[in-house]
Amino acid sequence: MTLDPRTDASTVPAGEPADAPAARARAFSTTDLALIAAFAALISACAYLPAIPVGASGVPITLQTFAVMLTGCLLGPWRGFTAVTLYLLLGALGLPVFAEHSSGIGTFASISGGYLLSFPFAALLGGYLVKYVAGPQRKTRAVWVFLCSIAASILVIHPFGVVGMMLHQDVSLWTAMTWDAPFWVGDLLKTTLVAIIAAEVHRAFPRLLHP
Repeated sequence: MTLDPRTDASTVPAGEPADAPAARARAFSTTDLALIAAFAALISACAYLPAIPVGASGVPITLQTFAVMLTGCLLGPWRGFTAVTLYLLLGALGLPVFAEHSSGIGTFASISGGYLLSFPFAALLGGYLVKYVAGPQRKTRAVWVFLCSIAASILVIHPFGVVGMMLHQDVSLWTAMTWDAPFWVGDLLKTTLVAIIAAEVHRAFPRLLHP
């Protein structure tokens, strides 16, 4: 049985919790699951492109962060979070979907482990900002998507990455920040691309964030 989203507690069948319609509304549909799987595959494909090691840390620049933030900005917070988590799970189970074709749980304890662990939360925050801060009127404007995406990168990806390098290499905060610095230029370029693509997609599919 399909319930109208506006159903209130007075129309809930006897014996069913009053919040059951809302709980069902939060469940992923078949389309949602297909999008989650497709974007997990997209992140994996971007990780397969050649990685460029930079700086003293040796952490490579990849298109993973581009795909992660595009996922969040297009699918919204929870579907984006789930898609990126699925990607990490596939890598943890042994599929070579991480940068430089690496895989396994041990990757999360590597020097780049902090960046990997940040990805689901960055997609969650970026998706939330695009959906609820940019909102229906501004999500089709690249500058707003750019601000939402770069905020997630600044607040989540870089702090996680810096802490991960500090713990792995036993270095100071300042040293880890200097190792992280070369990634900022790449992030600005990738975030610009995310913003342009996401704004156009939301213009073409205005209901994508509101399934």
